[in-house]
Amino acid sequence: MTIEYKTKGVCSRQMKVKIEKGVVQKVEIIGGCAGNSQGVSRLVEGMRAEEAMDKIAGIRCGNKATSCPDQLSKALQIALAEEAKRENS
Repeated sequence: MTIEYKTKGVCSRQMKVKIEKGVVQKVEIIGGCAGNSQGVSRLVEGMRAEEAMDKIAGIRCGNKATSCPDQLSKALQIALAEEAKRENS
């Protein structure tokens, strides 16, 4: 399943996250720093969503309260919840 997440407090505008059976299949980060976005996306692809969330949640960008990796952890959390909801319906 794929979700679209509108980011908050960072340079990127949106994230598209695809997970299947709790594993990150694809991440597309729209806007922000292209190199960092591609790097983070490739690093988490193939990883269990919960493991990725544990590694990237809470990362800050400069003096901001969040970062693109932190926002990705929030998107993954939503994707996991949506996936669980679908499985239970």
